[in-house]
Amino acid sequence: MMGYGNYWNWGGGMMNGYSPFWGVMSGVGFFLIPFLAWSLLWKGWALWRAAKNDSKVWFVVLLLVNTLGILDILYIFIFGKQKQRAKK
Repeated sequence: MMGYGNYWNWGGGMMNGYSPFWGVMSGVGFFLIPFLAWSLLWKGWALWRAAKNDSKVWFVVLLLVNTLGILDILYIFIFGKQKQRAKK
């Protein structure tokens, strides 16, 4: 009779030769890494610009809403234009 420890293979990290990481990477998850990199790039740039422009509301919205970079791109090129400051 097999005990629970042997059946579930708790200590091995893999269950009967199956690795959760490679299972994700073989299907739709293969596209996950490029999408994450794309989103991180735009989100970082948009958050940096919102902080630089002192746009607290936009910073919070950009931080909480994930749209694969669409909202971030719109903020960078349309809504987040830095206002011209008067020269003293």
